[in-house]
Amino acid sequence: MESTMKQELKICQSCGMPMQEEQYGTNRDGSKNHTYCCYCYKDGAFAQDCSLEEMIDFCAAFEVEGGRAKTVEEAKAMLGEYFPTLERWRV
Repeated sequence: MESTMKQELKICQSCGMPMQEEQYGTNRDGSKNHTYCCYCYKDGAFAQDCSLEEMIDFCAAFEVEGGRAKTVEEAKAMLGEYFPTLERWRV
């Protein structure tokens, strides 16, 4: 029996980025925040004061660059369905 365990993949609950431990955000006390990435959350606060639509606009280019969408419009549509499922954007 193999004794190695798979590390649970954490997804930033603001931008959807897969995170490894070094990419975790930080809480006000400097501890790691396992919910949000270092780009979205630092020192206990969100780095960007933005709306859901602004976050979708910002992240769309990264989806195209990463090959997960062919066009910005396709990326925006995909993120428009996905982001509302993330903790930060749930209503």
